[in-house]
Amino acid sequence: MTVIQPADDAVPAVVAVLEQLPHSNVMALARVPGTALDPFDRLVVAFLTGRKRAHTKTAYAADLTAWRIWCLVDAPTEYRVHPLLATRPHVEAWVDHLARTPSARTGRPLSPASIARRLSALSKFYAYAQDLGVLERSPLDQVERPQVSDESSTAGLTAAELVSLLDAANAHSRRAAALIAVLVFTGCRISQALGADLTDYRHDRGHRVLRIRRKGGKRASVALPPATVRALDDLIGERTSGPMFLSRTGGPLAYKTAYDLIKRLDKTAGIASADLIKPHSLRHGFATEALAIGIPLQDVQDALGHRDPRTTRRYDRTRHNLDRSPAYSLAQALRRQ
Repeated sequence: MTVIQPADDAVPAVVAVLEQLPHSNVMALARVPGTALDPFDRLVVAFLTGRKRAHTKTAYAADLTAWRIWCLVDAPTEYRVHPLLATRPHVEAWVDHLARTPSARTGRPLSPASIARRLSALSKFYAYAQDLGVLERSPLDQVERPQVSDESSTAGLTAAELVSLLDAANAHSRRAAALIAVLVFTGCRISQALGADLTDYRHDRGHRVLRIRRKGGKRASVALPPATVRALDDLIGERTSGPMFLSRTGGPLAYKTAYDLIKRLDKTAGIASADLIKPHSLRHGFATEALAIGIPLQDVQDALGHRDPRTTRRYDRTRHNLDRSPAYSLAQALRRQ
């Protein structure tokens, strides 16, 4: 059974895992490239290698590490198990733990949306292990996912607050003005804006656009209104190559630097919920205000790059407004006012 030869000082638990897996699974595991002794760690490395986006890799790695630590260290004694030997009850116990235990970062239990995201990462990992023949079934099978609210939990910004933020950015610096203009008027993610190069700033069928890379690696063009074009032209000057947004040392602007800048601008703009505002709040503001002024849901969905219109609808804070009820339009059409 020891197709994968453990080192002389191998942790006995690793050997025990290999002994409990069926022979065909151990053979499949032996074909997985890598040098990690623990079979779970070896699979994680292989799984993450296939992820194209750095942000996705980081998120999945964090979720799988949290699951591993819980299984081997933090779980109650009767639930401790090697992650490759986990079953549905182990996953359900972990979900219960996440929903009740304050996290070290926020001091609050994870939200249903965060728990659902972690379960999604685990589900994809175990499906990967099944595809390779390492496991017969996933412990995520039949596990109920938390019910996620149909409204975005991100703190949003009103139209007036967006205007105040744009004014604060214009008064701060060219870099701040351009960054905020791109985020507010295109709805792109901050990672997409910071990842843009000057070659991505171009013309397309009479429009000034910015080429961005969406989730999954798909390239797309987002239209830039004149105010954003002016801000970008002022920022770029005579430069012809390199990152769109530069740090003070000449390299690409780091996410943390941009995050801190946005937090400072929020406070300068006098936004009441400044402590809750994140870069994603600007994307949220783009969506909610676009929907509020009557832009069709499908157009906003396309602009945001959402695959599912239900994701876009989470940003529509006016959808429960009874003034929009189709009952009135139908009654008028049937002349039954």
